[in-house]
Amino acid sequence: MRRFLIFSAAYFVGAWYAAAFVGVGADVTLLWPPAGIAFAVTLRYGPRWSLIAVLPVLLMHWLLAPVPPIFLPFSLLSNVLGALAGHYACARWKDLDNPLSMRSGFSILLGGMVMSLVSGLIGSSGLVAAQMLDAHDFWPAWAKWGLGDLLGIMTLGPVVLFFTDPAPKHRARHRPIATYASRREKTIWLGCLPASYLAIYLVGIQSSPYAYGLVALPLGVLLWSAIRFEPIWSILGNSATVFVLISLAGLGLAGFPPPHDTLEAAMLLGSMCVFANVPITLMAAMAQQRAANLRALRRATTDEATGLPNRAAFESAMKLAMIRTGRQQGLAYLDLDHLSVINDTTGHAAGDAMLHGIGSLLRAEIGMDGEVFRIGGDEFALLLIGDAMQVREQVDHVRQAIEQYRVGWHGRVLNVTASIGVVPFRAGETGRRDLLSLADTACFTAKELGGNRVCNVDDAHGGPLDRTEAMRWAVRIREALDRGLFELHCQSISPFAGAGTHEPRHIEILLRMRDPASGQLLPPGQFIPAAERFQLGVALDRHVIELALRWFESRPEAAARIGLCAINLTAASMVDESFREFLIARVRRSTLPARKLCFEITETSAARDLSRAQELIMELRALGCAFALDDFGTGFCSFDYLRSLDVDYLKIDGSFIRNLADSELSAAVARSIADIAHVLDKKTIAEQVENEAVLQTLRTLGIDYAQGYFLHRPQPLDDYFRETGDAFAPATAISATG
Repeated sequence: MRRFLIFSAAYFVGAWYAAAFVGVGADVTLLWPPAGIAFAVTLRYGPRWSLIAVLPVLLMHWLLAPVPPIFLPFSLLSNVLGALAGHYACARWKDLDNPLSMRSGFSILLGGMVMSLVSGLIGSSGLVAAQMLDAHDFWPAWAKWGLGDLLGIMTLGPVVLFFTDPAPKHRARHRPIATYASRREKTIWLGCLPASYLAIYLVGIQSSPYAYGLVALPLGVLLWSAIRFEPIWSILGNSATVFVLISLAGLGLAGFPPPHDTLEAAMLLGSMCVFANVPITLMAAMAQQRAANLRALRRATTDEATGLPNRAAFESAMKLAMIRTGRQQGLAYLDLDHLSVINDTTGHAAGDAMLHGIGSLLRAEIGMDGEVFRIGGDEFALLLIGDAMQVREQVDHVRQAIEQYRVGWHGRVLNVTASIGVVPFRAGETGRRDLLSLADTACFTAKELGGNRVCNVDDAHGGPLDRTEAMRWAVRIREALDRGLFELHCQSISPFAGAGTHEPRHIEILLRMRDPASGQLLPPGQFIPAAERFQLGVALDRHVIELALRWFESRPEAAARIGLCAINLTAASMVDESFREFLIARVRRSTLPARKLCFEITETSAARDLSRAQELIMELRALGCAFALDDFGTGFCSFDYLRSLDVDYLKIDGSFIRNLADSELSAAVARSIADIAHVLDKKTIAEQVENEAVLQTLRTLGIDYAQGYFLHRPQPLDDYFRETGDAFAPATAISATG
């Protein structure tokens, strides 16, 4: 009821303003602002709201503009039925929450024109019926009446629609990020708009023929607001300007002659309608463009699965966090434990449902105390405000909430836990990338400790720092692969006298990396652990095999003199299907005979998938390749593996060989390995032979081959074959005296 009374009062005020124009150019008002009010509230609240015109129209004709009784029903019907006709013309327009789109704007304009046509026909008919106009003046009066309504709709309709928006949050979407003008610019604009009115007035009172040309001044100011300001500035500015200009021209103020007849009035109203439409159209186009830009930005910075800000938004937020001086903050890196199990057992749809639920849970738990981002597959980042203790408590509360969270999926109850790494920081103390690296490594430490726990950098006891160093090694390895900085060395594997004395020399290929930064030649112990930790083992194995085979293929004389070339394979390569296909294809097309290749695998690498390991061994042995089981004897099931893995050589682990001369236990292990190998018709190789005493003990134990610094120090392949020359075959065997 209160809303009805407010709009009825506004309708009456508009009618009072319009009554001032009655008698100017005939008995039709020059401007009818109530049309905009009636049209907008009917669109917003429904057809019954067209009745708000009844009481104000009756009061107007009673108090302000008396008319013959016969005209009164025509006046009422023109206002009520006109609003209804405009409403039904816009019946297909559903987007009432967004009156600023171009599509909605044209729908409003169409409805306004229909309302003006209907209202003008009824009202002009009433004027003729009441003998207030001659019949031959019907069409000019209809044009003036309709254009007066249309101008009123274009002037007040957008204002009413904007302020009757039921959800202010929808209006907020038309203020996308910092694309609008500053407060200072708006202040200047507020001075320019009335200054343009004043300029028109001052020139007008001088009776200058150029006074009408100054209408371009307020139009330019309105176009400025349409491009640079929020929509409400253009809407209100446009309404104020139309009222000012129509008052100056229609009432003959400031020296402007009022229209003398209906035709002049219609021409004036037509030009004012065009004037009012231009800024509003431009404003709607700019608002729609800004809204589209905002939607595109949100799509680019929002994770589709969870609705959370994504990695790009996180990077921007971190940049802002790094300039918040004087505030203690915390960065938490959260990784869900075993989400892949859900994906593998119930499908990725279930995993997506879990991710969406966890995203909502995190948003609810953090609230206004921080920001939540999804930065990877099952990884989230939390940017929090508070000291180290507050951040730790909040993050631990989040961890507990995730542990208790459950998702129902097709009769099953799914749950996950989370490993979280936390780094407290202040702006300017640590680099942004270092912070993320520390948080990531703290999270990795939490996961390595069993998961479902929070790990601070300080709590990790060097774990994050170790992982950070390993990550740096991974970067250096990738760079070395790209730049071809890996080099091949080799070490002889020598037979004892009487055990293949005249066979060609056996060698093991050893990898060295040229440091991309310092140029230093690095042994494998410095980079292989990082390569395996960060899934670079397969790439390294491919690179080594390609380098070795290409080296021998380009040097057939060296390939002819070699008996066996041993190449190590990492654990990841043993179960990688693409690597298996690559290796088999590469061996087949190589000019180096497959019988001269021996691939060394470890018990732990084979234990990952014994069936796949044996399948790879069988396929390569069918081509002629040999296999050696490296580090043999270190596992509890070493002898049991011999039943599953058909290898040719057993390389006894160096931990037994180094202390062989002084340890009866080591000697017993080596002897048992040698005895079992001979029973199975396999050869044994003792690695890390470093002195004469060990060598003599190995001879008595019946070991077939020895390898170590005492016999041969690793050297580049080129140097090795250059030094051995044609005489290297007799030098292969270990003499009776060592």
